[in-house]
Amino acid sequence: MVSSVETAEEFAGMDFDLTEEQRAVQELARDFARGEVDPIVEEIDEAQRFPREVIDKAGELGFLGILVPEEYGGAGLGYVEYVAVITELSKVDPSVGISIAAHNSLCTNHIFKFGDETQKRRWVVPLASGKKVGAWSLTEPNAGSDAAGTQTHAEKVDGGWILNGSKTFTTHGSVGEICVVFAVTDPQGPRHHNISAFVVEKGTEGFRTGKKENKLGIRASDTAEVVMENCFVPDENLLGQRGDGFIQALQILDGGRISIAALGLGTAIGAFETARDYAKQREQFGKPIAHFQAIQFALAEMSTRIAAAEILTYAAAEAMDRGRKVSQLASEAKLYTGETAVFCSERGVQIHGGYGFVKDYRAEKYYRDAKICTIGEGTSEIQRLVIARSLLRA
Repeated sequence: MVSSVETAEEFAGMDFDLTEEQRAVQELARDFARGEVDPIVEEIDEAQRFPREVIDKAGELGFLGILVPEEYGGAGLGYVEYVAVITELSKVDPSVGISIAAHNSLCTNHIFKFGDETQKRRWVVPLASGKKVGAWSLTEPNAGSDAAGTQTHAEKVDGGWILNGSKTFTTHGSVGEICVVFAVTDPQGPRHHNISAFVVEKGTEGFRTGKKENKLGIRASDTAEVVMENCFVPDENLLGQRGDGFIQALQILDGGRISIAALGLGTAIGAFETARDYAKQREQFGKPIAHFQAIQFALAEMSTRIAAAEILTYAAAEAMDRGRKVSQLASEAKLYTGETAVFCSERGVQIHGGYGFVKDYRAEKYYRDAKICTIGEGTSEIQRLVIARSLLRA
């Protein structure tokens, strides 16, 4: 594993170094972020514009099917490469990082893991090849951390299901073409075993976009409600077995939390590098502020937390690639890197002083973007619950 703070050469030969192939993927993502994303960051953030042209180019590079085998249109890589890509994108713009992450680890990965061969050919192939953008709708206005409290319901009818309900905070809710939706299929069934997952395609009658959210941060990543009003989906759109949706979601969220860990890692590094570079250039009292101990201590603390967050994140990715149980480790990585992103972005604003409070510098954007890392894919409080329960079961 190569540290994102230092150079690859300084870590050459160490046990946790990335392989040559993994480093090539990381460098490809870094070059893409700098060349295609960096020039438009301020424009898409201010306009809250989903950069479909950037997402399409990412698809051409294989970034929309990182975890999917080549036979289904993907790149056939693992979570280590995935973390490297999301981190590099998020260093430049967390909005793009989270969009690529949600497409890969939630929608596409869910259909790949739990879909049958026909479903994979029908939906995973266009998603992984970048021809379509995916969405994943679990959260509801009254079912956030308590996902088992889902109220959207699906009624069984001849040949399929009729869905009614609404979902909130869906990444790509207004731009996605393929959406995985969770609904109660057994109202009287046992909790955690009464929800099923369905694929709903854009354009399906009764399926529409609701309110697009006006967010604090990651403003170029599309977040919107999706609404089902007597929306009919055929039986072949059911993913896996009836009643297994909640259990499927928990497995998908393990990977999703690694995604947010990578998002937080990239955000923290971006905030750190921006603050470090500014401190070297900004002069007060006749010398760069980087010469002052208070600034040096802040940078040292940021760098140390980033190093720890990076180790946790890559450890979770490697464990996932090896097929190990990762729920506790993924939650630990997500918890720590999310809070590291918030810490580093706040310190970055402080180092910039008054300039950290204006949009002429990116410090304020990292500050706004970072907060989602302690909320999305389960709040920090939920991560602590997951970790504690795992520890106490041991």
